[in-house]
Amino acid sequence: MICAADNLQILRPSVQQAVERRDPELIAALVHRMAAAGAEAIDINAGPCARAPSQIASFLVTAVEESCRLPILIDTANPVAMAAGLAAARRRPILNGFSLEPRKLEQILPLAVEADVDIVGYLLDADGHVPADAQGRLAAALSLFEAAAAKGLAPERIIVDPIVIPLSWQDGAGQVQAVLDVLRMLPDLLGMPVRTVAGLSNLTAGAPAGAPRQRVESVFLSMMAAAGLSMVLLDVFRSKTMKTATACRALVSGEVFSWASLGDPPTGSTDHTVG
Repeated sequence: MICAADNLQILRPSVQQAVERRDPELIAALVHRMAAAGAEAIDINAGPCARAPSQIASFLVTAVEESCRLPILIDTANPVAMAAGLAAARRRPILNGFSLEPRKLEQILPLAVEADVDIVGYLLDADGHVPADAQGRLAAALSLFEAAAAKGLAPERIIVDPIVIPLSWQDGAGQVQAVLDVLRMLPDLLGMPVRTVAGLSNLTAGAPAGAPRQRVESVFLSMMAAAGLSMVLLDVFRSKTMKTATACRALVSGEVFSWASLGDPPTGSTDHTVG
């Protein structure tokens, strides 16, 4: 299970400031902290990029790639920004991502086909809504792979996101079970090994101050790891969650267990989220 940092988000003040100034050093400082905290990939969340999408996406991708050798995910719903970020990438990125929404099928999916890169596929309805249960998500998965095949994308290029929703939403707790069911059932449904990714931070979005976020994240992360999750997007500065990720990997990897593998995360990890 790969730990991908979701801390580089354009809506965070430090990242927004770096973008406005076009200052790669500010981005580099954050990237180095994420790597020190145990990040194994970097999700570059450029947001909707309503203004100057090409320039912003190109700047972020270039700044991150010049700061580290970690794999990157280009995360935006703006196809212009996605194309610019893809063009700026010196190494093969992951596109994050597409769904059954017509605009994404027509404008983002073809980018992955043309560049022959991996892309995250969200299990959403065509109208962008989260399905009510596991069956709805599995139906979306079948349609997603069919749509991708029609565009010429190899099925092994798709990394499925079953969609983790906030616990505070209606039936949030029930949706937790739907995600776990999907992770377990996808390989049999599709008749092939399937890579998966989940946004763990979504689970505790909107939680009140003082809520035990890391405890809840750690429990759910363990459950997803046991269900076969391939990659998790998470706040790498939450050290307790990162320790859980390390333990999960040691227990489900199938390799010879070593207590040394459960050591504390690298220096630089803290229990708070940076702004």
